[in-house]
Amino acid sequence: MCHVIVTCRSMLWTLLSIVVAFAELIAFMSADWLVGRAKPSGPEETDKGSVGPQEPYRPTLGIYGRCTRISHMQFSRRDTLCGPYAENFGEIASGFWQATAIFLAMGIMILCTVAFVSVFTMCVQSIMKKSIFNVCGLLQGIAGLFLILGLILYPAGWGCQKAISYCGPYASAYKLGDCSLGWAFYTAIGGTVLTFICAVFSAQAEIATSSDKVQEEIEEGKNLICLL
Repeated sequence: MCHVIVTCRSMLWTLLSIVVAFAELIAFMSADWLVGRAKPSGPEETDKGSVGPQEPYRPTLGIYGRCTRISHMQFSRRDTLCGPYAENFGEIASGFWQATAIFLAMGIMILCTVAFVSVFTMCVQSIMKKSIFNVCGLLQGIAGLFLILGLILYPAGWGCQKAISYCGPYASAYKLGDCSLGWAFYTAIGGTVLTFICAVFSAQAEIATSSDKVQEEIEEGKNLICLL
């Protein structure tokens, strides 16, 4: 018989697992890992003609994507084009960034799998007599290691030609040059920290769903068990 067990700790772990997976996925897909040097814009074009120069803009560069502003576009003010600069894996700007993409992708795949499974932990608490929370926590720890490896290798690629074109000639491995770090990099770091928090917290979720109070309510014949 299936027992639906909901506790504060198990629900918090499930929500955190989903948030972490989405945060890492969004960061990986974003082009806002590096914010390049400020570049001057041409005059702003409107229906009434030129109204003076626009404010300088700063293009952004991601692991495989970039955002830049299209100049001399008539009848538009701020035309920013975002998309992948690499059409395939081999065109990613640096070997270090290729390795980063592999490690991050592996970590994110594991996190997304755990996030999907975590939704069903209300009904299924064990797999082959092993706690599903402990298994998911172990997977989250492994995913966190993959994410750390990716984030460590990423700055090693700052010396590639693509990064130099955005950050200036002084950019090199682990040196930003004229660039600054974008929100996607910080989001990936924050998601990695939360990944390990989730891995540790999974043990608390397992304790909450196998507590004496839960067992008492199961013995009383209840199928829906909600505990604070």
